[in-house]
Amino acid sequence: MRRGLLLTLIAAFGLAVTLGPAAAQTPGVTATEVKVGNTNPYSGPASAYGTIGKALGAYFKKVNDEGGVNGRKINYISYDDSYSPPKAVEMVRKLVEQDEVAALFQTLGTPTNTAIHKYVNAQKVPHLFVATGATKWNDPKNFPWSMGWQPNYQTEGRIYAAYILKNFPDAKIGILYQNDDYGKDYRKGLHDGLGEAAKKMVVLEQTYEVTDPTIDSQIVNLKNSGATVFFNVTIPKFAVQAIKKAHDIGWKPAHFLNNVSSSLATVLKPAGLEASRGLITALYLKEITDPQWKSDKGFQDWVAWMKKYYPEGALDDQANAFAYTVAQAMTQVLKQCGNDLSRENILKQAENLKNVEFPLLLPGIKVNTSPTDHAPIEQEQLAKFDGERWVLFGELYDAAKK
Repeated sequence: MRRGLLLTLIAAFGLAVTLGPAAAQTPGVTATEVKVGNTNPYSGPASAYGTIGKALGAYFKKVNDEGGVNGRKINYISYDDSYSPPKAVEMVRKLVEQDEVAALFQTLGTPTNTAIHKYVNAQKVPHLFVATGATKWNDPKNFPWSMGWQPNYQTEGRIYAAYILKNFPDAKIGILYQNDDYGKDYRKGLHDGLGEAAKKMVVLEQTYEVTDPTIDSQIVNLKNSGATVFFNVTIPKFAVQAIKKAHDIGWKPAHFLNNVSSSLATVLKPAGLEASRGLITALYLKEITDPQWKSDKGFQDWVAWMKKYYPEGALDDQANAFAYTVAQAMTQVLKQCGNDLSRENILKQAENLKNVEFPLLLPGIKVNTSPTDHAPIEQEQLAKFDGERWVLFGELYDAAKK
């Protein structure tokens, strides 16, 4: 009897050693898998972004087909939050408390992430590479478990301001922005970048709510203000409306469109390519519709992946390139974890990305993080839409050096 008990204990101890501390103790981790949780607006006003959640799953399918990460498959669990903060809270609590995911990844939207921000940090769950550029995600002192991904909205706003001051010194600026932290962040960046000149240059500001059916009246008001420069801070549904309405009423300002609505498939084509001609945005990824990347290996690998793992996804939707790249970053973090997939180590490795390059980032752009820097990408370049594609111009802007 004693010998049998001893053998059982030895076997159990051996299994624990084999699995390591992560599998024995960490939620969402077994000998064969690691659970990663996500919320995405597969329905509702921001459903154009739904392709991101699907593409993330498609990338992890590729990783799993190739053997997973350090012998473990990624069990990716994604729920629809409809871009609704209360729904996001409900779904994230389900991921954390019922599914017991090891980490949250790429939860999408500023209002939705704001709603779960305090909860996930109180629960000490890694809240990584969120799909929003609000500045607040880079606050490791107060919210150590949350981390951004893309260049933040204030930085992007300052880039546009610098360009406007140099090229349109007598501009009359009209601003349309979403009435939440996402919109206000972009607005602040532009105002900060303009400095004292903002008081004279900004002639009208208009807001909209996500629940609004249309923004036509705001566009008419902006035209009537005499604005010669338009800063368009909208998610895809409203970006399409703004571009079309401005074109329909014959308003032709210098038009700056926020990066998060720069997709050819979900914004520019629906709005009309001619109506979109001349738009200016800021990019950090290779624009997948730009023929200059056709012979680029990173682009070719992305196309091959799309055709095999996400054939229903659009090859002209930049969101699918975004998802591919950020999924590569999450895979890199999990690789760096080795056999220690504790939540603490997942966060530690996410904070330890040094000059990492991914194939679809623009040349020269590198990912860097640290325990005091939760802003992985801080470089962007301006681009103008020529009626067919985004054409890069100017220098690479590096916010980390400012």
